[in-house]
Amino acid sequence: MSYCSYIKGLSASEENIHRDYHDNHYGFPIVDDNELFCRLMLEINQAGLSWSTILKKQENFRKAFHQFNIRKVAGYGEKDRERLLNDAGIIRNRLKINAAIENARVILQLQKEYGSFKCWLDRHHPQTKEEWVRLFKRHFRFTGGEIVNEFLLSTGYLPGAHTPDCPVYKKVLKHKPAWSR
Repeated sequence: MSYCSYIKGLSASEENIHRDYHDNHYGFPIVDDNELFCRLMLEINQAGLSWSTILKKQENFRKAFHQFNIRKVAGYGEKDRERLLNDAGIIRNRLKINAAIENARVILQLQKEYGSFKCWLDRHHPQTKEEWVRLFKRHFRFTGGEIVNEFLLSTGYLPGAHTPDCPVYKKVLKHKPAWSR
């Protein structure tokens, strides 16, 4: 089921939680590495939970992880891990917190080698979902098939974020997502 169809079936209050993300973020290309990192970390934190939970906690995540500043998160030590594990505003899962720190460190290396995380993604585009999953698993922690798929759909690297009859589909196309080139 597409995200477009999914939110149509939600209650009014649940739909409100998803509407801004659906209409203004999902499927649109992201050029800023910190925002790409943010999206990857939100997708990782969603594993086993509902997307509604993550959207409700998104601002808490931003505060807790210094606006997903890659350099700052890569420098986190044990004190930061404990701070995050005690932060009730986010998902307090040691594996997911460790993944954020390790993945930030990986992105720093990718930035050194490719100029940016976005350039690394662009360099590997286009690929099938299966190829992307293998690539992500080689480099990143906590990146299974569904997490990688949603990350790539939500950032415009894979088609299918919106159905062609969704009004947002044409808005996304105007931003020239990678899958459309």
